[in-house]
Amino acid sequence: MTSLSSLPAVGLEEISERAGLMTRVDRKYLVPRETVHMLLSELDGSVRVLEIAGRRTFRYASTYYDTADLATFRAAAGRRRRRAKIRCREYVDSGTAFLEVKTATGRGGSSKQRIPLPAGSEGDPSAGPLEGTSREFVDTALDSAGCTLDGELGPVLTTRYDRTTLLVTGEESRVTIDADLRWEIPGTQRPTGTGRHAATAPLPGYDLENLVVIETKAGTRPGRADRLLWADGHRPVRISKFATGLALLDPRLPTNRWHRTLQKVRSPAQRAA
Repeated sequence: MTSLSSLPAVGLEEISERAGLMTRVDRKYLVPRETVHMLLSELDGSVRVLEIAGRRTFRYASTYYDTADLATFRAAAGRRRRRAKIRCREYVDSGTAFLEVKTATGRGGSSKQRIPLPAGSEGDPSAGPLEGTSREFVDTALDSAGCTLDGELGPVLTTRYDRTTLLVTGEESRVTIDADLRWEIPGTQRPTGTGRHAATAPLPGYDLENLVVIETKAGTRPGRADRLLWADGHRPVRISKFATGLALLDPRLPTNRWHRTLQKVRSPAQRAA
């Protein structure tokens, strides 16, 4: 059985050059952990794994920003053509972070713009609403995509997970595998009133212990990984880490678009209730 440790490595610079794909089509699959072994075995010989300083799995933390009335969430829930996600993404193991704006480009595609954030900068999730150069960058990126957001942008959700990244050679596509996914409410260090939530809490009642999110990142045509997953009975699902997480944490929010996904991540106790 092919394992991550047995795969040849690829460095960050090479994978960025060969499969950077800042404009791409993402297809996401919510599958049992054992599906990863099938995928690695079938891709054997044409897949390399990202390795940095001897590590092949990396911790990620992303804090998402939205308006007080959750304008970006509601745009996603309503399938609006012009919509965006705004997040501070931290690469925990390296201590680096970026402020990112991801916008829809039509036909299932997306485009991402980002700037680096120094430690303790105004984009830090503990610092409250986006201000100064961080807010200016966001507004410029949104304007270039035909989106506008009025009002304060405060932290509303944090996701944490472990990611492994693969390069599929020959077609120069990427596959990411996210495990141990957790959604959390941002902490209480922020001044009162700067965010939608006032306490930190892990997501209750939902168990992703035996599930992983596989995401293929390619051009408009499906890649080898997509075709292998389809042959194994898996189809793409709607699982925005941002929108799905908020829908899970706040029962007042609309969930129709992610109903099938939410059913998949319900814990056995919830399904039996």
